[in-house]
Amino acid sequence: MNAYAAIDETALFDGTGRRKYLTRSEAAALLAAVRKADPQTRLFCQLLNLTGCRISEALAVTRRHLDPETGRVIFRTLKRRKTVYRGVPVPGRFMAELVKFAATHDADQRLFSWCRQTGWRRVRALMAQAGIEGPQASPKGFRHGYGCHAIECGLPESLVGRLLGHSSPKSTRVYTFVLGPEERELAKRMWVRV
Repeated sequence: MNAYAAIDETALFDGTGRRKYLTRSEAAALLAAVRKADPQTRLFCQLLNLTGCRISEALAVTRRHLDPETGRVIFRTLKRRKTVYRGVPVPGRFMAELVKFAATHDADQRLFSWCRQTGWRRVRALMAQAGIEGPQASPKGFRHGYGCHAIECGLPESLVGRLLGHSSPKSTRVYTFVLGPEERELAKRMWVRV
């Protein structure tokens, strides 16, 4: 049986064929809008962008979930009704900002005290400011964009899956179906007949 046979190649597209992931240019436009946001919203969006975490995982982060010594944010994830933790590395400057922000919170107090809908609305408002519309204009657009970008940068699928907290390699493999620069260069070889 083909290893790709059971993978849903359409998982990164909605029912009408529109992309669910942020492209590099969309992410750049969004991050420009994020820089102008209030500090809490800015850090929240940067956390989603730099880690590919789920919105619920970002909202659950406390000061105890920051590990400045290893440069990782530790996310609590529910897998098959079992709680597991995973560490995702972030840039040093961002970790320093998170630690400084977290210093104003109790150790077990969530850094982002909003409900899921408030976090979602804040992300959507910034997406609208950046001119991003469609299914990718959501917190999950960050996650899918992270997965696509990681594969495009040559990270092994197993590492991408671990960073994203996937319980199955099939969940990670969908990111290999995105048209990246290498695939585009290979496809160009066939365009000479056009």
